[in-house]
Amino acid sequence: MSKKQKSPAQKLSRFLRETILKLFQGNSGKSLNFKQVSDHLNITDKEIRKLVFAILNDLKKEGHLDEPERGVFKYAAESNFYTGTIDFTNRGSAFVRCDELKGDIFIPARAVNRALNGDKVSVKITSKSRDRKPEGEVVAVLERNERLFVGTLDVQQNIAFLIPDDPKIDVDIFIPAGKLKNGKNGYKAVAKMTDWPDNAKNPFGEIVDVFGHPGTNDAEMKSILISNGIKFSFPDEVMEEANGISVSLPESEISTRRDFRSILTFTIDPVDAKDFDDAISFEFLENGNYSIGVHIADVAHYVTENSALDKEALIRGNSVYLVDRVIPMLPEHLSNGVCSLRPDEEKFTFSAVFEISPEAKVVNEWFGKTVICSARRFTYEEAQQIIETGEGDHSKEILIVDTLAKKLRKERMKSGALEVQSTEIRFELNEEGLPVKVLKKTTKDSNKLIEEFMLLANRRVGSFIGDSKRKVNVQYIYRVHDKPDPEKVEQFKVFISKFGKSFHYRDEQDIARQMNRIFEEMKDEASFNMVQQMAIKSMAKAAYDTKNIGHYGLAFTHYAHFTSPIRRYADLVAHRILFEVLNNQFKHHSNLSSTAKHISLTERKAVDAERESRKFFQAQFLKDRVGEVFDGTITGLTDWGLFVELTDNYCEGMIPLKSLKDDRYYFDERDYVVVGANDNREFNVGDQIRVKLASVNLSKKQIDLELVV
Repeated sequence: MSKKQKSPAQKLSRFLRETILKLFQGNSGKSLNFKQVSDHLNITDKEIRKLVFAILNDLKKEGHLDEPERGVFKYAAESNFYTGTIDFTNRGSAFVRCDELKGDIFIPARAVNRALNGDKVSVKITSKSRDRKPEGEVVAVLERNERLFVGTLDVQQNIAFLIPDDPKIDVDIFIPAGKLKNGKNGYKAVAKMTDWPDNAKNPFGEIVDVFGHPGTNDAEMKSILISNGIKFSFPDEVMEEANGISVSLPESEISTRRDFRSILTFTIDPVDAKDFDDAISFEFLENGNYSIGVHIADVAHYVTENSALDKEALIRGNSVYLVDRVIPMLPEHLSNGVCSLRPDEEKFTFSAVFEISPEAKVVNEWFGKTVICSARRFTYEEAQQIIETGEGDHSKEILIVDTLAKKLRKERMKSGALEVQSTEIRFELNEEGLPVKVLKKTTKDSNKLIEEFMLLANRRVGSFIGDSKRKVNVQYIYRVHDKPDPEKVEQFKVFISKFGKSFHYRDEQDIARQMNRIFEEMKDEASFNMVQQMAIKSMAKAAYDTKNIGHYGLAFTHYAHFTSPIRRYADLVAHRILFEVLNNQFKHHSNLSSTAKHISLTERKAVDAERESRKFFQAQFLKDRVGEVFDGTITGLTDWGLFVELTDNYCEGMIPLKSLKDDRYYFDERDYVVVGANDNREFNVGDQIRVKLASVNLSKKQIDLELVV
């Protein structure tokens, strides 16, 4: 590999080419000559202006630009060139999402042309087909994804490379001498890319952090966070601002709020929770109804708009919950202290208070700033025991609230909501932080109690803000969920037929009802959770948006996240705008749409990081059991393998199709089955099989299995 750097002339030519292409793409209907282009770019040097003219002609020859009249250029309207962000697969090929096409362009591995995952690229369409995605090749990298690369150092004498962990990055990063930052061979490290010379096979980079030996919890969790662009420490300015906030509540502020300190208030949370951002209050009313308050930590009182804390919270977007640690959106002094609704401590809250009849009908509602004092902190397990036995602290009130929650849920299901019984893998860790047991946590009545009242508050806040009778149209961030994709629903129909179930629906709203019917029929079967997960995959992803399209899965016309401002920036914004509306202050929030897009992205990054964290701990749990045989269930099928969940410990691994030696197997996507080419042997989702643990790779978070015949 040559280490020769690009000449200044080469660098300038590439920079100008990419800049000129961006200029025309941003002014697609406008014609410009080379002088106008030079003026746009503030180029006065005669030689560089000549270079601009040459580049314009090159772009015309390549089809990027048209020349409607001599010397005048514009972006090619019917061009086969498109712009988008490239997303690699684990096999080296990629897809580029193009808004102009409203779809993806497939890029074979041979045609990625030095693009890296997440780069903004220009793509040329090379072939089209009616029944396939268009195929193309990358012709230019317009903008590099500003990211750090996590991997393992390979140091041999004076030559060093960082081998990225991310399977979507299939090129190693060359680390020149003097740029290792004390990194050693085999160490886990973080690099940034500094250059990619035209005549070099590998990009150049430098080490910015070293984590030490791979396979340790700390090294791997930090690697996961950095790979997903998640910060795990706070800047000094933010910490200083947070630590300067007092826990005590000034009387001058208390006097402006509705006082709930004498009314029974309690929290119900996981046993290991520290950031309690929601509480429930209960009061009997003289007319036979109940006053139930949903009290949410008043984070906006402490985190003011455009403060250092606010800017940092926006960057993070949300807290991230890995198996062995939490990466909070706000520093712990706030998230676990000042704002956390701990028992026997007076706290400022923003509340939604409902007068509810015994039939669970909302008679009246009130939103506003409050002060509370939680009388009791329940774990989900403690509240569940009260629900099941009718005995315990405040059992009378909890049983009434539980009854109301069940009625609210029943009404929601009648309206067409999707009834998903979520299950979650949880690890029991020893003192060293190693997994000693894997548990499957299921949702019980105590979880549903809190869920229903949080949903009620979120829905009613969304409806209040989005009220069509309001004279002023209020900009807001809604939690939206689009209608299902018909093509994916048809795939679910094929999938469910494997279990002998038929799936027919009249219209979009009937899809959720029919899925609920399937869930009810299969709730006691081993494949129940798998079927639910496939149903969820057939749905659109929920997101944040200023345009309200409703929430399909919940069957709500209006829905906003209001109940978790300690851990979600969307809720913090919701609090601010609701407070403005309540005080008739209708401010214009110019960046609200971009904020919604950003926090939708940070949410997806958090989900990916949390999933990778679970995969690492599954691999760590099994690393000393290579060679053992397990019973398992096929949970997924792909072109390259069978995903299998092990019955005893819920860990998931993969049987590569190439490891099945008795035949040549392929994945039939239409019928959702893996089939042998010669003897037609089939593998279906839900099949019970025996497997041997073939290998475990901690860095790749990978569990490989072999079929036991």
